[in-house]
Amino acid sequence: MTFAEQLQADIGRIESALERSLSRETGEGYDRIFEAVKYSAMAGGKRLRPVIVLAFCRLCGGDEEKALPFACALEMIHTYSLIHDDLPCMDNDDLRRGRPTCHRAFDEATAVLAGDGLLTAAFETAAAAEGLSAQTVLQCIRILGRAAGMNGMIGGQVLDMGAEHRRIPLEELRLLQSLKTGCLLRAACELGCAASEKADAAMVAAAQIYGEKLGLAFQIRDDILDIEGDAATLGKTIGKDEKNEKSTFPSLLGLEKCRALVAELTDAAVQSLAGAADKAFLTELAYSLVGRMN
Repeated sequence: MTFAEQLQADIGRIESALERSLSRETGEGYDRIFEAVKYSAMAGGKRLRPVIVLAFCRLCGGDEEKALPFACALEMIHTYSLIHDDLPCMDNDDLRRGRPTCHRAFDEATAVLAGDGLLTAAFETAAAAEGLSAQTVLQCIRILGRAAGMNGMIGGQVLDMGAEHRRIPLEELRLLQSLKTGCLLRAACELGCAASEKADAAMVAAAQIYGEKLGLAFQIRDDILDIEGDAATLGKTIGKDEKNEKSTFPSLLGLEKCRALVAELTDAAVQSLAGAADKAFLTELAYSLVGRMN
């Protein structure tokens, strides 16, 4: 199977599982919340994080089907973070994945609840994983909680809000990124390893490095696209960082150095898997993100 075929197969499996998890007609007056949740969760996107979960499980010789609940849980957490990030009290954005943001399509209160619903559904989905030991399921839930919580993505969001309208040092920006964006990408790698129930300590360490390097490269590329990207292609508003007077990697380092850094970090991510067999998919996945336009 080629890289493109494997990627589409993985995305298809994830989309189907998400659809099953989030589809419900209560008939009891609160169907609107499921509509709002599906509006955001099923709006497409790269599905990068859940794909990485399946890829690392596969790399470690595990059963991808058993990793699927954790892949879906991670995508639910990612989508919840986007819904809340777009809210008027946060980035106040009108466009996400090429269409109106959740609070614009529905209303602000429904969007808040949709995000809350996805976050709690993520842990319900992870806890329902079958065919794995209770210890493994608990480990995966802990990985999800740590990455999404106050010492992870939430902490990064706090730093991000505090970084508006001021110039922050590069060290603070790296910390912000490692929490806000990097934590979920690193968690994807860790979840795949854990769900395989076959990864040794060396493989877990390599996966963590892959996630950290790829996460930083991904964020720097995002910062570049916020300057050079096209809203129609990107599917979201561009120029937000400048408007909000946020320090970004290009504002601190310049565009050319950022492009070089994306390539350097991607190489480092790929090199972290040098000792792993059948690393071709994760290698090509990393390099496919270097010149992405969305």
